[in-house]
Amino acid sequence: MIRLLTGLLALFSLVACTADNKWASDADVSRARYVDPNPASITLFTSINTRTTSGVHSALLINGTERVLYDPAGSWEQPTAPERKDLRYGMTPQLLANYVDFQGTAPFELIQQTIFVTPEVAEMVKQNTIAHGSANKAACINAISQILRPVPGFETLPRTLFPKKFSIAFAKLPGVQTRTVTSLDGDLRLTVPGTTLTGANF
Repeated sequence: MIRLLTGLLALFSLVACTADNKWASDADVSRARYVDPNPASITLFTSINTRTTSGVHSALLINGTERVLYDPAGSWEQPTAPERKDLRYGMTPQLLANYVDFQGTAPFELIQQTIFVTPEVAEMVKQNTIAHGSANKAACINAISQILRPVPGFETLPRTLFPKKFSIAFAKLPGVQTRTVTSLDGDLRLTVPGTTLTGANF
């Protein structure tokens, strides 16, 4: 019995640390392509548990030659946003709203931090996500920090396993626009500009 339990624990640990390597076809990726008319930008999403005030997940929206979402080890399921190793293509306004709603519904709220960049920087971040590939479970912000730190303008960001700690550091970058997306009574969407993140619970 002890051997069986040990084996099951080892198997569970292996699964928990295994990256998701989904690979959508070229046709699906090409069909889903969405180009947003707004200036090039990078947006960090941080999901916060309002009961504990701790950060539970992070993702990166990249708006450049096309708009894509890097959702490392994420649980958002949306077949109309084809996925290649945690990078989701075709992030239309409707799909983006669906993702924000998924991550920001009670008991969670979503911190959205946007910084405008050059098209070249946006493309560099996108290529870094492609090169990095899928993230292991519970390693979302570690993957994002590895992707952003080599990019000009993001060198001061820390390497950390704590999404809220990374979000606090991201807020200090010049020109970052921050807002909170939350829910009231489970239905009403509320955006609060100018949020300041504080506290010791990361």
